[in-house]
Amino acid sequence: MSFIDTHDFPAGLVLRVLGIPASTYYDWRARRAAPSRRELDDAALLEQICKVRNVSEFATTYGSPRVWLELRRQGVRVGRKRIERIMREYGLQGAHLRRGWRHGSTRQDPNHTAAPDRGERNFRADAPNLLWVADLTRLVTGEGVLWLASVRDAFANRVVGWATGERATTTLVLTALDHALRSRSVRSGELIFHSDKGAQYTALRFTQRLVDAGVAPSTGSTGDSYDNALAENLWSTLKIELVYWPGTTFATRAEAEHALLRYIDGWYNPRRIQAGLGGLSPDEYEDAYHRAQRDNHR
Repeated sequence: MSFIDTHDFPAGLVLRVLGIPASTYYDWRARRAAPSRRELDDAALLEQICKVRNVSEFATTYGSPRVWLELRRQGVRVGRKRIERIMREYGLQGAHLRRGWRHGSTRQDPNHTAAPDRGERNFRADAPNLLWVADLTRLVTGEGVLWLASVRDAFANRVVGWATGERATTTLVLTALDHALRSRSVRSGELIFHSDKGAQYTALRFTQRLVDAGVAPSTGSTGDSYDNALAENLWSTLKIELVYWPGTTFATRAEAEHALLRYIDGWYNPRRIQAGLGGLSPDEYEDAYHRAQRDNHR
């Protein structure tokens, strides 16, 4: 339609060539000159949607469900389907998993004795520091592979410890564990640490560190990603939003590590809202829990 207004051609001639009824064109011009209340409201909502998706380099991965949650946090009362419609009309998509994605991580050592499965696929916790899950994944850089080990608290899905290295070693997962233990107040005998049966997690050095800290080790069944689903979920989220969806490539391991720092500590923990947490980020969810605990003890 705008082609007609921006070129010096007779409107009737162009409409006949394009096969567009004259009434359709003049209705469109009338709406542009005097948009309806709904169109004005949609335009205002579109502006708010764009603001939500532009608060961070990672917020552009937000689809309509998370945009809707964020707008609710801001006091905007609007239907979720309306947000979905507006985003669809303007080609605004959220990041999503592409077919064929796999992360590949640990290998087993048949000489190691694995701990029993104390999680039993129940990845819910009633408070922080009752259940942690851990795993390894890798990022490809121009210098070669960068391995990432993480520890995630099941209560608020918060990443409580992570470390990177050129090789997937027991030292790497120990470093991530030590970071987690230093950052949290863990009571002896209360915490379960769940992982797969990868050689790094069943190594004597690692299991002894857990025992020394008063932490009960737990491992899932062989070849079954559901037995470490919470850790697997972190990798899919991180790689979709940090690597695959924006098409990010890292020239060096240092560049990848800096991006992980921005994503995990600068976005995922403090700001990335989750539907399962009532529209709060992991940090906000834990803060709300601790406030409630303090209020209950007054």
